[in-house]
Amino acid sequence: MNETNEQRFERIRRDFGPALYRVVKSYARPGADQEDLAQEVSIALWRALPSFREECSERTFVYRIAHNRGLNHLFRRKTVESDPPDVADARPNPESEAASRERIEQLFAGIRTLPVGHRQVLTLALEEIPHSEIATILGISVENVAVRLGRARAALRVEMTKEQS
Repeated sequence: MNETNEQRFERIRRDFGPALYRVVKSYARPGADQEDLAQEVSIALWRALPSFREECSERTFVYRIAHNRGLNHLFRRKTVESDPPDVADARPNPESEAASRERIEQLFAGIRTLPVGHRQVLTLALEEIPHSEIATILGISVENVAVRLGRARAALRVEMTKEQS
């Protein structure tokens, strides 16, 4: 089946949308910051689709674009290491849903404190992407992926322990 760029774009948004949003959450604070970055990722995907030569998997292509946009977003904001604390959502929710959302937000807040290299491999690993594909997406060796992932997990544990104290 030959898809038009528009059909392919809609399919990619449908197939990868939730995963892309999780990537966005690892780079941007909740609210307008995340919405802006999500829009940037969508625009970048739309613009890049015509030049996709299928030299890598579509998933690799999509994640590479998302992570590159995330990096650009960070550098534009000049806050790689100094994000202010996130403000909890004040909307009334059932208690268990609120607790679950809070844990997820704490996780992403913790991820955002990590150095960019650790943040990238951890976010992709959480999407259950194999080390070899993470290496391709980030342009590093498989061994480097394993090292960064181990260090990222350790740093995230330390960060999450601090927040619980």
